[in-house]
Amino acid sequence: MSYQFQNLTVSKLSVIGAGQIGPDITLHFSKVFVKHGVKLVLVDIAEEALARAKTKIEKKIDKGVDSGAFKPEMAEKMKAGISYTLSYDDIAGSEIVLEAATEDGNIKDGIFRQVETICDDNCLFLSNSSHMQPEVIFKSIVNKSRCLVTHYFFPAERNPVVEIIPSSETSTEITETLLGFYESIGKVPVEVKSSYGYAIDPIFEGLCQTAILCLERGFGSVKEIDKVATEVLGLGVGPFTALNLTGGNPITDHGLDEMHDLLMPWFKSPQSLREATRSGEAWPTAGRGENVDVPSARKTVLAEQFLGAYFSLAGYIIDLGICDASSLDMACEIALVVKPPFSTMNEMGLEQSLSLVKKFCADHDGFVVPQSIEQAAVKGEWKLSRIVSKVVDGVAVFTIRRPKVLNALHKTVMSELQALLEAAEKDSAISGSVITGFGTKAFVSGADINELATYKTPEQGYQSSQTFQAVLNYIENLQKPVVCAFNGFAFGGGNELAMACTARICKKNLPVLVCQPEVNLGFIPGAGGTQRLPRLIGLEKAQEILRTGRPVSSAEALKCGLVLKEVDGDLVAEAVTLVQQISQGNVKVTPICKTPFGAGEQAPAINIGHLSKRIDEILIQAIYDGAQMSLQDGLELESRLFGECVKTKDMWVGVDNFMKNGPRVKAEFVHK
Repeated sequence: MSYQFQNLTVSKLSVIGAGQIGPDITLHFSKVFVKHGVKLVLVDIAEEALARAKTKIEKKIDKGVDSGAFKPEMAEKMKAGISYTLSYDDIAGSEIVLEAATEDGNIKDGIFRQVETICDDNCLFLSNSSHMQPEVIFKSIVNKSRCLVTHYFFPAERNPVVEIIPSSETSTEITETLLGFYESIGKVPVEVKSSYGYAIDPIFEGLCQTAILCLERGFGSVKEIDKVATEVLGLGVGPFTALNLTGGNPITDHGLDEMHDLLMPWFKSPQSLREATRSGEAWPTAGRGENVDVPSARKTVLAEQFLGAYFSLAGYIIDLGICDASSLDMACEIALVVKPPFSTMNEMGLEQSLSLVKKFCADHDGFVVPQSIEQAAVKGEWKLSRIVSKVVDGVAVFTIRRPKVLNALHKTVMSELQALLEAAEKDSAISGSVITGFGTKAFVSGADINELATYKTPEQGYQSSQTFQAVLNYIENLQKPVVCAFNGFAFGGGNELAMACTARICKKNLPVLVCQPEVNLGFIPGAGGTQRLPRLIGLEKAQEILRTGRPVSSAEALKCGLVLKEVDGDLVAEAVTLVQQISQGNVKVTPICKTPFGAGEQAPAINIGHLSKRIDEILIQAIYDGAQMSLQDGLELESRLFGECVKTKDMWVGVDNFMKNGPRVKAEFVHK
């Protein structure tokens, strides 16, 4: 058995190094590959390390069973699928070898020289490192085209971000394949050009250095500094706590001194960090639930230090030219559990952000104000993109990439999508477009509920609906075909976006493909759902799906005509082909009916369970009155009725319940 991604087949994968992170990486591969029967091998030179690794992995698997993440049968297969060995010969036949040994160039070089004698020339060589450049790690390898660094983040089995660092000799095709491969197994890969420490660690370790310098300067205690850092930057844990949790003192101590020589003079291991590394003692951080009060004057000083450092470090990485601002913004937020740097600067205002940066750099020798921040300040903002664009065989492919919120839509994403489609429409070299989502779980999880929660009047609801509808109407009326490639489920606005496309295809065998769950939150669809779904699959079926908010599988979507086909292989490649076929006239797609199609039907009585009867009345009006109108007039009706929902008590019951309890807790509607 094997796992197939495009032209990469994985039947055997080996991890070398059973220390801190190797077992966690192995555990993630185990979760992903257990259904595919991929053989996993964990290698180490110390029997004690292998024993500890096996205990660690199996303990986490058992914990997954207790939490319901794994079924007992799956857990046993995961355990059985991993072999632990002292012999490098056992890696023979691997398609991928990932080294996760000590952060030492000589050790890594020695490992890969040995691996090269065992594995064939098609095996990919990956090194998990937090700092070292691929040119150093793979210096002795003959075929460097298949060698890359993959930098995982703590904890590796759960933290989705992986930095992908090719060298100048790495095959572009292999890099692209690996980026797609990691996305297909649930990670968020970010390509970074070769540079010591890559893109994210200089920021993390720079914040640790800032925290320690604040301690040495008497700006606060360890506990106070951690507290302010978490509040100001939105960190999950403070810098000192993070160093304790990851055992990061030695790595950071070494890394900062190397960055001093290889990046810029400001980086340097503080004396306190050197001492902590030598002693092996943990930082005296706050205990669980311990309250730490920080005097306001001290809080102000620390806040300025951390914001100035964070913005300066992020800008410095952009100046290096190793990563784009949009990817770094996303990666920092997810990998470090921190506010995204460039989005935060935009929210704060670039003038104030630049002021903090200038103050920080003036106070810290060796740190020059990043040019990128000065340039952003002139423009008034950082230009950030939530959509990844590329051209494949003359077809524009747009991937909505907001993995933290499962690609949820908001007005900024919609306007960006429209601008990209406008450019594709005007480009004579482009035959059409594909819209898909990042990852494997969701195409688009819906509209951003945080925006909805700010509405106070029916007029605001109406205008919001009109804004979204304007973009979808534009997509629907493009002259070039637009194919939606459902890479995962589409809820609410995600399905409404898909229905505005020329055609839709989806991954095969999805138990949940689409859902219009708005009624669960106490409102109706507002981006065309009440009008386009009945026109695409028929009034009778559409009204039941809309009024109950139930999910629809890919098989049902195919049967009722919502999608053209289910795809077992490369979804985007299939979508690109379909665009070409439609544009060439080889495939005919029936356009959506834009004229009245209803004949005065009455809504049947159905069981809507706990859902709001008042919202159901509004929804019925939208569906059945809209069916007797043109599509344009029906969409206008939907917008007005979406605004009417804002006046109901049940919308606020539903939204408040969702914000507090999430989607699994049923709202207690009052039917008013």
